[in-house]
Amino acid sequence: MGRGKIVIERIDNTTSRQVTFSKRRSGLLKKAKELSILCDAEVGLIIFSTTGKLYEFSGDNRSMKSIIDRYTKAKEEHHKLLNPGSEIMFWKMEAANLRQQLLDLQENHRKLMGEELCGMSVDDLQRLENQLETSLRGVRMKKEQILTEEIQELKRKGNLMHQENVELYKKVKFIEEENTELYRKAYGSREIFVPNNGSGFLPFGLTINDGPIQLQLSQPAQPHNIETPTRTTESRYKNRK
Repeated sequence: MGRGKIVIERIDNTTSRQVTFSKRRSGLLKKAKELSILCDAEVGLIIFSTTGKLYEFSGDNRSMKSIIDRYTKAKEEHHKLLNPGSEIMFWKMEAANLRQQLLDLQENHRKLMGEELCGMSVDDLQRLENQLETSLRGVRMKKEQILTEEIQELKRKGNLMHQENVELYKKVKFIEEENTELYRKAYGSREIFVPNNGSGFLPFGLTINDGPIQLQLSQPAQPHNIETPTRTTESRYKNRK
């Protein structure tokens, strides 16, 4: 058989009333916690027993005071929306508060710039000086951080460029060795001149140094002790005479 319907009315028996209060209070606190977690709701629960003992729950690590303040502010705004005259007065007060905040900010800005310091006491000037020093330290720390990051980035780019240069140098040396081998195959066992500076050898006067690549084209050697055909013919003709 199912449970019968419970009549909702005050329990006269003190013991039964206390037991019911304890059970229902625990269930209500549990439900409030579940509602706060599952639905991401801002829940505030306040319970006073007949003896005056307080039980409360505020979800999401918020204080009960912050929830009550939010509730009070929401009620006031709701009341102002229902009353047009109160709404106009509310916005007038908000505008006046914003104007006053703007004036205060402008005055503080002038003081920070060293203007309108008349009427300030020694303590006020000391507080202003401490505020400026704190701001200056923050600016310097931010500047040093940015410079450090830029230096690290430049070092990283420098390392990448160095690695690329090393790879290019290896490729040049490899091509140089291939050209030398091809020259040996093409010209047989002729003597191959290799410079002492370790730059390697390329045929026909082409050299590659450790620094920038320089291409040099040597002039062809002039033959020595070779007579021209005209001179040879003249000498033979004289000998015949």
